[in-house]
Amino acid sequence: MERTEVIMDMPITVSISPIFGSDAPEEAFEAVFAYFREIDEGFSPFKSGSEVSRMGRGELVPEEASPRMKEVLRICDETAAQTGGYFSAWYRGTFDPSGVVKGWAIREASRMLDELGLFDHCIEAGGDMEARGLNAEGLPWEIGIRNPFDPSTIIKVLRLSDRGIATSGTYIRGRHIYNPKTGAPVVDGVASLTVVGPDACEADRLSTPAFAMGEEGIGFLSSTPGIEVYAVVRDGMALFTPGLARYME
Repeated sequence: MERTEVIMDMPITVSISPIFGSDAPEEAFEAVFAYFREIDEGFSPFKSGSEVSRMGRGELVPEEASPRMKEVLRICDETAAQTGGYFSAWYRGTFDPSGVVKGWAIREASRMLDELGLFDHCIEAGGDMEARGLNAEGLPWEIGIRNPFDPSTIIKVLRLSDRGIATSGTYIRGRHIYNPKTGAPVVDGVASLTVVGPDACEADRLSTPAFAMGEEGIGFLSSTPGIEVYAVVRDGMALFTPGLARYME
């Protein structure tokens, strides 16, 4: 059972293994997509009434923010410290925590399905995913990694269960990732960086700052407990951590 809606300016797909009664998944789909619409209203930097926009204008201080925003701010602070400043929710005077919001929202939506007893599901939003339990065939979820030099092709397939995955690169949206320490777009070193972690939040919040580090980011992720990496560097060579092998077909 699968449904896709465009929310937060990207397709969001929720897949639930069809091993439950027909009523539960329909209600679950409605609840999850309603949640993502709430996140879009509160965290979109493009909506003037969102909490993100109000904080950016100085109309809302962290102490008065919603519990959801306070949680996101905590994750932003944690990520900034862990990455040595390669992540920042503030850039050139603009507040935008999008680097953690998507993965965090996916993780929270996954937890909603767990609370409904739907432990076998996969949620994908803009290329980032959380895969829990097993698919309809009773196997770990099959997830492909795109070739950054030809995004129409898949260069590696992973089988994931109870893991999150996120990929950072410039091959889809162009040079949109900046090094916050220099203010310059990232153009050298790594073509794409795929991170597998315990959940989508952990994978997503670390993938972009690690990409901004260039090839040093591969080492940074490799030394982070619970994280596995598949990187494609500019010369086309693929590098991956030894622990990733257990997810490969």
